[in-house]
Amino acid sequence: MTDLEIPLEKDRHFRYRCFEILPGAISYCLFFTPLILSFINITIAAFFVIGYLLIYFVRSIGVDIRALQGFKTMALYKKLHWDQLLRELGEQQIDETVNITRPAWHYKNIERLKQNPTPVSDPDDIINVAMIATYNESYEVLELTLNSILKANYDHKKIILVIAYEERGGEAIENNVNRLIDESRGKFLHTMAVKHPMDIPNEMIGKGGNITYAGRALQHYLEEQNIDPIRVIVTTLDADNHPHKWYFSVLSYVYCLCQDPTKISFQPIPVYTNNIWDAPAPMRVIATGNTFWNLVLTLRPHMLRNFSSHAQSMQTLIDTDFWSVRTCVEDGHQFWRTYFRYDGNHKVYPLYIPIFQDAVLGRTYLKTLKAQFIQLRRWTWGASDVAYVLEKGFFTPNKVPRKDLIVKLARLLESHVTWAVAPPLLLFAGFIPALVRPQSYTANVLPLIISRVQDVALVGVLALIFICFKTLPPKPKRYKARRNFLMLIQWVLMPVTSLVYNSLAAFYSQTRLIFGNYVGKFDVTEKVIVTEDKQTIH
Repeated sequence: MTDLEIPLEKDRHFRYRCFEILPGAISYCLFFTPLILSFINITIAAFFVIGYLLIYFVRSIGVDIRALQGFKTMALYKKLHWDQLLRELGEQQIDETVNITRPAWHYKNIERLKQNPTPVSDPDDIINVAMIATYNESYEVLELTLNSILKANYDHKKIILVIAYEERGGEAIENNVNRLIDESRGKFLHTMAVKHPMDIPNEMIGKGGNITYAGRALQHYLEEQNIDPIRVIVTTLDADNHPHKWYFSVLSYVYCLCQDPTKISFQPIPVYTNNIWDAPAPMRVIATGNTFWNLVLTLRPHMLRNFSSHAQSMQTLIDTDFWSVRTCVEDGHQFWRTYFRYDGNHKVYPLYIPIFQDAVLGRTYLKTLKAQFIQLRRWTWGASDVAYVLEKGFFTPNKVPRKDLIVKLARLLESHVTWAVAPPLLLFAGFIPALVRPQSYTANVLPLIISRVQDVALVGVLALIFICFKTLPPKPKRYKARRNFLMLIQWVLMPVTSLVYNSLAAFYSQTRLIFGNYVGKFDVTEKVIVTEDKQTIH
């Protein structure tokens, strides 16, 4: 399949519009089901509520276990000497004179590479591209990201730095980018600053168009230098993304083992801790919850999708005509573009190494609260992919295996419906039958049963708190010890943040899809830095 772009608004026919309505329709139906069933039959309503809660409870146990396993694996990856592992992989032999920890899978990987060479078996042949997308971020924000790349334990002469910036950002961002490029000259294999023009027809204002324009400029450079795109891995980074020092080594290691790297996306773990000590309590809860879920997904690769910072081979990007320029969720949508481009032969490989990102932090408390909702509203717009998958998968000629397509579509739809309805159902559904039938014994005993199950489920919060404290960076000197206590008691806000932010944002996006009120631009989350003297830079 070569026509991979989302149809323009004027080209979305009746069938496509029905598909767009589907996630919201299911979410609203499920949301009102306890109320409707309470009028029909109170026993059925009670069984529905208890059944939904028990299913969610069982799943949450698995999620907690996976999160702890993911954290353990990430901790191991951070401790390994990836420079030596990468060197041995390239030489295809173990250097016994170097005394380091080598996991059992490292020996197996070397033997496998000896027996079955891959298109890029030698790490020295790989070129990594760090593509930073920016709109109007300050020099200080971008400098921190650039410094994190320079601190990588990886040969910088095998890295191409691309800063993709927006013409609409104005003269200030252009000056900042050019200053960074000048300061970086000679430190990398090559540096590029690519300005994305304003008002390109049929493009949404946002990151997708920006990095696509930069990707095409990069393609032109590689062709001029006669560099095979299969040797090039492109990692997209937001302005606040700080790769771990081993990130490029881990990525290169995994890439060398891929028999067909064009069919693979590579997903590191987004960890929202850059400014976690400075963010307000509700944002800290949401940020840690997002980190928690990203750890879970590393152990559930069948559910893993491109998200935030991710990597693909340059050849893959050329084959998919880069990223979509018509959606504000170009990261997750890129999974589906690649999936259909290769007739379903596409997987996402987890990289158990973090890319550190910012929790939401604005100039004022109220602006921070608003910015958090806007960020989640953008993420939940991924529900729009349901219509895209249905249209491309079932009404456009393709060779995608139907069973695999149906399973992936079901997971996509279920995830967005759960995103919307799970918090209100878990918090309030047990009380609805008693409000409708106050004289019913079943209706009145239901809240007691629900509360007991919820009490047991709260044990799972301990896993979340454990990961919170284990992933915290060192406390800045500007904060006193009581800040640690605030990090603990903040978890009483979790029901509120789940309902007000996650659920409401999901319903907001799905409701807009129902009425065809499309998101017209990518809402950039403000980036703020707090200095040791508590001054803010934005």
